Amino acid sequence: MNKTVAIVTGASQGIGQATAIRLARDFGAIVLVARNKAKLEETAAAVRNIGAKTLVIDIDLAESTAAKKVVELTLETFQRIDALFNIAGAVPQIDLFEMTDAQWDAGMALKLHGARRLTIEAWPALKDSQGSVVLISGNSAAFPKAPYAAVGTINAAIVALAKAFSDRGIADGVQVNSVLPGAVMTGRRRSYLEHWAPLHDMSVEDATAKFPRDAGIARYGAPEEIADLMAFLAAPGSRWLTGSSIRMDGGELKSI
Repeated sequence: MNKTVAIVTGASQGIGQATAIRLARDFGAIVLVARNKAKLEETAAAVRNIGAKTLVIDIDLAESTAAKKVVELTLETFQRIDALFNIAGAVPQIDLFEMTDAQWDAGMALKLHGARRLTIEAWPALKDSQGSVVLISGNSAAFPKAPYAAVGTINAAIVALAKAFSDRGIADGVQVNSVLPGAVMTGRRRSYLEHWAPLHDMSVEDATAKFPRDAGIARYGAPEEIADLMAFLAAPGSRWLTGSSIRMDGGELKSI
């Protein structure tokens, strides 16, 4: 029996959910972390259907004590941690000159500091297992713009954070990378397009078609495609790949 254990945050929807389900093929147990228990249970059912055990933890990782609780519950249940996938965190797309301090703090609290605290708490167990960590960033880290300044800024900070962890990981035997997805069609993106379209006198269909065309890509990505990349970053064949920021964006970013 496969006794390896992976923690996946943001596992209730989108890329996090797809990653948790994909990892069920490679790990014996998946710890599912997010705030929405009902949606986490849906993910858990899909994971168990593939054959992996599950532990559902409905918790807000923006809270300073949450990371410690997640690690404690995981070790109590499964006695080890082999991989950590920090996927939780949505940052509001608000203009640089309109975003309040509270909105900045909220964006940082979950996506950056939640991932930072959880990685630190899990590090001793990951060191014992010679495990892997993946932090999710985003393509906007490479080109922050005023209309969504926080998204680009926080994503760039995550890339730097992953680099810092990977530096320590070389000595401790822990592999750390970050992933920068481009435009992935998730439920959150669909909701955004449904809100954006009428504000710009467009149909949802036209608004949905507009971004890939403007970005110079053939189509949106699928959460399952990012999940496959996540799985590779914790697989034996990727072991020498550490300290890297891997962009998967359909060719949107044209610079070298």
